[in-house]
Amino acid sequence: MYLQQLSVINFKNYAEARLDLSPGVNAFTGNNGAGKTNLLDAIHYLSLCKSYFNPIDSQQIKQGSDFFIVSGSFIKNDQTETVACSVKKNQKKQFKRNKKDYQRLADHIGLFPLVMVSPYDVSIIIEGSEERRRFVDNVISQTDNQYLDELIAYNKLLVNRNAVLKRMNESGRFDISLLEVYDEQLVPLGTRIFEKRKAFMDVFTPIFNEHYHFITDSAEDVELIYESQLLQESLADLLLKYADRDRVLQRTSAGIHRDDLLFSIHGMPMKKFGSQGQQKSFLIALKLAQYTFLYQQKGFKPLLLLDDIFDKLDELRVTKLMQMVSDHNFGQVFITDTSEQRVAAVLNGINENYKLFKVSGGEANAED
Repeated sequence: MYLQQLSVINFKNYAEARLDLSPGVNAFTGNNGAGKTNLLDAIHYLSLCKSYFNPIDSQQIKQGSDFFIVSGSFIKNDQTETVACSVKKNQKKQFKRNKKDYQRLADHIGLFPLVMVSPYDVSIIIEGSEERRRFVDNVISQTDNQYLDELIAYNKLLVNRNAVLKRMNESGRFDISLLEVYDEQLVPLGTRIFEKRKAFMDVFTPIFNEHYHFITDSAEDVELIYESQLLQESLADLLLKYADRDRVLQRTSAGIHRDDLLFSIHGMPMKKFGSQGQQKSFLIALKLAQYTFLYQQKGFKPLLLLDDIFDKLDELRVTKLMQMVSDHNFGQVFITDTSEQRVAAVLNGINENYKLFKVSGGEANAED
């Protein structure tokens, strides 16, 4: 599978652009703010129906315009598949595959799998547990449509249960039987989500370890651990056990919405003790493990988007990463960098077809 052509109209800083792409490596170079990353985000829309960076679709519309359109042609199983996303101000987002509207966007997720590696990913390490759960959920959702439905249903029930707890506090009347109505629905959903997350991490963690040791030449000892309250007790027991605490806190304090991933280096938290280079290596290993997992599950190679990854990586780690590209471990790859010379040097050293685009002021032109 690969993206043969990409077109954008009124998307971010682009009035209009149309790119014919290489099935191998595509590199976008230019100054900061030129629009390199915006092209990657357009590709992200085609795969996952949303921006990688901003959940508000209308904010992707070019200033002074009323709409944007992102479209592309994928080659998959020797067939051409066209995908288009359009957003108009104050209207519902439209998403089409082969000119047919989707009833549910969730049905599109996973058809054209994608992995994005971006400087913004540092939030997975330095921010709260929600970022790490989002990472896990994103990977599983691309291989299991039912998982996304279960997650949405669980979160809706959780919001309603918390609202009931707040109303009980305001009225001064605590009704455990009313909570049990929500618990009876939460327990099977939460349990299934936990079991899928655990099964995923059992497969994913060894893949991650392999990638990290390869790109760092086993220079550091790191660990990735899945943490969940459900590893010790059932969700039904936890909800009953923490009912009194929930009443005081006015929120649900136990469940899969508290799950987390623990990252460590030499036995210490990566967040506090990892250098910028080590954190970046950890994130790249996470994303490459995501890539490998999706490849194994889907049976074909996802798109790989590498946004400004050469910054803060030493020469060894860059060489290791490009060695993987050269060995055809990946399918279609997209790279952005501010330095045309650096990208050219990297690309000339790999055994892979590539296309170089110069990006400036919302225009992208292929270099000869």
